[in-house]
Amino acid sequence: MVDKFMENVLVTGGVGFIGSWLCENLLDEYNVICVDNFITGKSDNVSHLLKRKNFKLIKYDVSKPLSYDNDIRYIFHLSSPASPVDYQRFSIETMLVNSLGTYNMLNLAKSKHARFLLASTSEVYGDPLKHPQKEEYWGNVNPVGPRSCYDESKRFAEALTMAYHRREKLDVRIARIFNTYGPRMRINDGRVIPNFINQAIHNKPITVYGDGKQTRSFCYISDMVDGLRKLMFSDVEEMIFNLGNPQEFTVLELATLIKKITKSGSEIVFVNLPEDDPSKRKPDIEKAKNDLGWFPKVRLEKGLKNTIEEFSKNKN
Repeated sequence: MVDKFMENVLVTGGVGFIGSWLCENLLDEYNVICVDNFITGKSDNVSHLLKRKNFKLIKYDVSKPLSYDNDIRYIFHLSSPASPVDYQRFSIETMLVNSLGTYNMLNLAKSKHARFLLASTSEVYGDPLKHPQKEEYWGNVNPVGPRSCYDESKRFAEALTMAYHRREKLDVRIARIFNTYGPRMRINDGRVIPNFINQAIHNKPITVYGDGKQTRSFCYISDMVDGLRKLMFSDVEEMIFNLGNPQEFTVLELATLIKKITKSGSEIVFVNLPEDDPSKRKPDIEKAKNDLGWFPKVRLEKGLKNTIEEFSKNKN
């Protein structure tokens, strides 16, 4: 039973890593309707929320039109596989949820007069030719490569969102999310931090792609949830914002730090670089700082310690 005095917020992909933390964070102020088809999300991520009277879980694939009888004030559209392992395995499903799923959620937002936030990705920049990446940069994306099912469907989702804003006057936000990490990530997620932690805590070789000189920036989950909230609930003229941590690390530096924190005896080994793997990735977040008053606060070593602690508890 929801609280009729609270506004309703719908979160698609709410059982996933970022989505589950967002749902939990919103529950003190809103009725939360969590929608997920569980293709990559874990039910354990929200099992502790089921007892909350203002939390509702709906198992549903938003690639199909969704009707909801009650009012909805805000829609966070986070549905989509997000790791290379997942979106290449579920390539067609990824393209459908980012195209048809976005279309369906935009139509729902239109019918409910709701504000709509699209969870996009830094992958829209591809292997960037400009560094750091500003929101005005159009990107360098291979439209037919192995990552294109994700990159291009997110770019389409952004274009569709802006089309609804321009033609239908829909109130929209687009968050270009850079690498995010923290507890509740799947240990077999396939992304670099879960891979390295899993290998380190089992004293297995830590596999670094290429020479490890490619760079990434890593944003802790609590900072990302704060950024998504500020973007949704702020009245801003701009609609597209980078959300990520601008501190830049090489992949080899990350592997070395995780090995140090875990006190692992793992050897660092080098393997072939995947096709279209970006050489650099760093957000310019000046717009988020100036317009939203948002910037990441959790340093990488602290965030990694929290993440490693949870992974170690679930060590098999």
